[in-house]
Amino acid sequence: MSCPHLPDGFDFTDPDLLQARVPHPEFAEMRRTAPVWWCPQPAGVSGFDDEGYWVVTRHADVKHVSTHPELFSSNTNTAVIRFNESISRDQIEVQKLIMLNMDPPEHTRVRQIVQRGFTPRAVRSLEDALRRRARAIVETALASAAAGDGSFDFVTNIAVELPLQAIAELIGVPQEDRSKIFDWSNKMAAYDDPEYAITEEVGTEAAMEIVSYAMNLAAARKECPAKDIVSQLVAAEGEGNLSSDEFGFFVILLAVAGNETTRNAISHGMHAFLTHPDQWELYKRERPATAAEEIVRWATPVVSFQRTATQDVDLGGARIRKGDRVGLFYSSANNDPEVFDAPERFDITRDPNPHLGFGGGGPHFCLGKSLAVQEIDLIFHAIADALPNLRLTGEPRRLRSAWLNGIKELRVTTG
Repeated sequence: MSCPHLPDGFDFTDPDLLQARVPHPEFAEMRRTAPVWWCPQPAGVSGFDDEGYWVVTRHADVKHVSTHPELFSSNTNTAVIRFNESISRDQIEVQKLIMLNMDPPEHTRVRQIVQRGFTPRAVRSLEDALRRRARAIVETALASAAAGDGSFDFVTNIAVELPLQAIAELIGVPQEDRSKIFDWSNKMAAYDDPEYAITEEVGTEAAMEIVSYAMNLAAARKECPAKDIVSQLVAAEGEGNLSSDEFGFFVILLAVAGNETTRNAISHGMHAFLTHPDQWELYKRERPATAAEEIVRWATPVVSFQRTATQDVDLGGARIRKGDRVGLFYSSANNDPEVFDAPERFDITRDPNPHLGFGGGGPHFCLGKSLAVQEIDLIFHAIADALPNLRLTGEPRRLRSAWLNGIKELRVTTG
């Protein structure tokens, strides 16, 4: 193993870096020279009182860490690899109430309850409603563009809407309240981007608004159960149900993990199609069932999450000490040439496609994968039907974030 050639002070979680680009050349260098590499950081810059974290870049190593929660904890420092440096430890501790930041056996208990909402039957039951909504979203964007000069922002007019509608449909949020959930989730995820002027305090307030709204919804269902997923999760008799506050934090997870990530997959997917016109023509002609998985691999909306070592352990030729933070870089793993043939190629017929865009397996594998794939399929079917001649009019504007591969604006024209 040789030393990687990186500039002094290079940090894979620098939000300025991810606002500019995903560092694929540097990831390739790490996979080749130092697949598990110590990245020093000034103490406190990520909100953690330590001196850095391990960068894990190979597909096999990311899977190994993901599938060994007894060695690598999501709970100790949460799964978020970088907060604002102004965050307090108490604020980090509150995040441990979210399922993403739990370890077994508590994670196992909560996941067994909430997965009732993501059974194949539950997801299929949403399909017709979401298909209608996908068509309506695209037709509304088309009508709006036709009333103007034919151009519009794909993110705000198309990509944001269906994931929000899916989550709201899943938990029974009334149509008139859905914009509130969208606004609150945006504020939680955008605290690193100065354009939104969102402080850590505003983000925290937005999170508490979601918790409060969801707790009130849960309380109403406990008082008067309905035939919906909320009642299944909180209102049934006996054990095995979520408390109102547990349901509230579950909705926070949905608002970010389900809304933000699928929105960015759709935005990156459209950009990929329009910069790879052969793939767009293929999609319009054949609609391959493999397209959604390749869109997620290509986009990898979550660049990285973290774990914390529970004991000294060897990984990828490095000795990791108990208490060290370990960054799982899915964007690198999804471009590992040891796993993917020509990973730099956007190929909607790629099969098999063992990407880690939904996590590396193990207890935290994405609960809503089938719903996300369904949403991506439905929206691109609708776009191909109603907007087959869509064209780019500018480069995407990227979100400033330490761990999200986000697009906040993508200008297109109906051609």
